[in-house]
Amino acid sequence: MNGTTDRSVIVVGSGPAGLLLAGDLATAGVPVTLLEKRPHKISNLSRAFVLHARTLEQLDARGLADGLESIGRRLDSLRLFGRLTVELGTLHSRFNHLLVIPQYEVEKVLQRRAVEAGVEFRYETEVTGLAQDADGVTVEVRGPGGAVGSLRAPYVVGTDGMRSAVRDAIGQPFPGRSAIRSVVLADVRLAEEPENLLTVNAVGDAFAFLAPFGDGYYRVIAWNRARNVPDSEPLDLDEVKEVTRLALGRDFGMHEARWMSRFHSDERQAPAYRVGRVFLAGDAAHVHTPAGGQGMNTGLQDAANLSWKLAAVVQGHADAALLDTYQAERHPVGRSVLRSSGGIVRLAMAKRPWELALRAALTTFLDTVAPARRRMAEQITGIGYKYAAPRGTHRLTGTRVPDVALEGGRLYEALRGGRFVLITPQAYEDQGTRKDRLTVERWAGDRRTTVLVRPDGYVAWAADGADPQAIETALAAHMG
Repeated sequence: MNGTTDRSVIVVGSGPAGLLLAGDLATAGVPVTLLEKRPHKISNLSRAFVLHARTLEQLDARGLADGLESIGRRLDSLRLFGRLTVELGTLHSRFNHLLVIPQYEVEKVLQRRAVEAGVEFRYETEVTGLAQDADGVTVEVRGPGGAVGSLRAPYVVGTDGMRSAVRDAIGQPFPGRSAIRSVVLADVRLAEEPENLLTVNAVGDAFAFLAPFGDGYYRVIAWNRARNVPDSEPLDLDEVKEVTRLALGRDFGMHEARWMSRFHSDERQAPAYRVGRVFLAGDAAHVHTPAGGQGMNTGLQDAANLSWKLAAVVQGHADAALLDTYQAERHPVGRSVLRSSGGIVRLAMAKRPWELALRAALTTFLDTVAPARRRMAEQITGIGYKYAAPRGTHRLTGTRVPDVALEGGRLYEALRGGRFVLITPQAYEDQGTRKDRLTVERWAGDRRTTVLVRPDGYVAWAADGADPQAIETALAAHMG
């Protein structure tokens, strides 16, 4: 462990966000070292169980979505507050559904991709300190057997979870609060199979959620507001069954628990996702309540936003100022998810008369006003977010592009390999030295707008009736 390494990017934490980010960088040709304090093993104790439409689109741009779809189970609607059904079939996405799949299955796929791309994994390696200067970042580490040493790289990304060592090392606070205390988790078998793929409800002080692993076991997440005990308090199956009965009306014959634990759910967000040459993503940057299943999805979308920007800067294709847009684009999304997931929990657990009245009014409003219900579905699934664009730019700038049809196939197939995609009404041949980073396509239909799509599927630039000189100017500005 002695000495230093000149790897271009160090990623700390091998959860979903870290794995996707590291795999993207390595695929783009950037050397990556991924540090993980746990042993080399994918844990099945993950809390996340769903992939939303926007995340599936990002995975599709990496050739991974169809494989995950084949082992997950589709859910075409979400049920909130007991009686509000949010249909997902109307989403303007190839993935107009929710995919129920344990987090560890997602991690397996992302880890395999990262290994194949050449990411250097260092397990049982813990970050103990960090210092940065004008040229790079030095990371102090403790490895297997207590060996100490240091690594150095131009940039470091902390994807090391809620208790992030990287966030602590750069002095970033993590303001917020514990929203739900003494949540119980258990992996159990059920004597009775639930009617729905995902079972969730809240009654009075009790909340419960059931999701299948696919191996005969179910994950139970339950909470009794009236029983607020420390996370260290012993937990037995009888308590899990009791809370489930309170919330769902029955416990489905729970038995054979292979694992049980308590945890508390926080709502927190770091003020800055970037401090100099160090970045935060995923749970290191923000944590939310589990409502809506948005936590893992938001972290994966953080990684997709940051990876292509880091690759462009490290390889000299873009100015370092591009990295500032990560904070500008992703911090507002994290804040929005924190508010929406917290709002869902508070309304689901409404107890006081004014809270119940508010929930009833909101449910009635959403049930009868289709545009509002659609907007809610777009926010939860991630496809409704738009990044702020400079004043005077085309109306499409900063918007997400769905999987539109091109003469050469689908957009998200063209995005693979971390490429920009230029979509034009007429044939255009790039005269620059970008052929390994740019794919030029034509619309399959008669659209007249020329669009430059970023590697993460958002519009970098667009124009109506652009000539070759305007296109070349845009390519130079956005791709170097």
